[in-house]
Amino acid sequence: MAYRLIIATIPAENRDHNIETLLRRYDVLSMWHTNSTDGQMILNILIRREKTEAILNLLQKHCSGVEGFRVILVPVEASIPLPETPSKILSEETEEDTFILEGLVNRLSSRELVDRLSRQEIYADISDMSRLSRVYIVMIVLSSLVAAIGVLNNNVAVIIGAMVIAPLFGPNVALALAIVLGDMHLAIEALKTNLTGIITALLISTFIGLFAVVDLTIPELFLRTNVGLGSVTLALSSGIVGALAFTRGFRTTLVGVMVAVALLPPLVAFGLLLGSGNFFMASGALLLFLVNLVCINLAGIMTFLIQRIRPIIPEKLIKAKKMTNAALIIWILMLIIFIFLIFQRQGVFDVVRL
Repeated sequence: MAYRLIIATIPAENRDHNIETLLRRYDVLSMWHTNSTDGQMILNILIRREKTEAILNLLQKHCSGVEGFRVILVPVEASIPLPETPSKILSEETEEDTFILEGLVNRLSSRELVDRLSRQEIYADISDMSRLSRVYIVMIVLSSLVAAIGVLNNNVAVIIGAMVIAPLFGPNVALALAIVLGDMHLAIEALKTNLTGIITALLISTFIGLFAVVDLTIPELFLRTNVGLGSVTLALSSGIVGALAFTRGFRTTLVGVMVAVALLPPLVAFGLLLGSGNFFMASGALLLFLVNLVCINLAGIMTFLIQRIRPIIPEKLIKAKKMTNAALIIWILMLIIFIFLIFQRQGVFDVVRL
């Protein structure tokens, strides 16, 4: 979907004629407006995807304080004829006005045009996946049951099936996005959803471990207790791919499986070992899960920052910087501690082998 249709509702008495001129300086593909029955102006803008965020920011800066202002963004699957030729400026301008407008838009364009989905689209997609619902809990329950069965039977295919079901992808990416945007509401919602999923999966796997025969020689179980620096690399890669999937509009099913690889199996393994009383092995699975959780969130924040996803309101920008700096310090310190524990654990294993 290379095109977007922006539908802006602006009260007629607050209409700013310079907005249409500024918009045309972004080489919009097509723009037209109509008047609603209650006197509001409905402005329609057809644009290429990479210019969406810049135009939404422009509209927000000019009209966000206007009562009744609203913007709706619609993906465009097709257009006839193909909208490849930018529309021409219809309004009359003086040479001085043209120079001023071109300078303003050039500054905006060099700073805001990005080759990814707009911040608003990313937020809508991720926030929808971070909501705590009955369906989310049911999916966590089912994926935990399937994963536990797959681990106990050493069945890789069943474990992969559990990772397809597991909805652990959304809340973690949502938390990273909330931090870089300074959105406390989304951060709390993501934390609540994430903790609910983790606790639910842990309770189910621990209950199964109380009654099932947990064989410590099962390769798929032992694999989830073996923590190393390779685990850190896998988790960081999963977080980067997960964040990029949203910023570039990729299908998230396979990416969700990759993130679930790092989260669900070690969590279920920890519950099984904890329920069966194998506490030392359980500590390895817990360490692996915590390392993966920290790395995924850390990689998500760094990826969103590199992709220049940030708020445009100055107050929120200051808040976002504070939240981002605090989160980076916390995640990095936790990762350093966990890496130290990994080396310490590997030393214990070396002693046992000797």
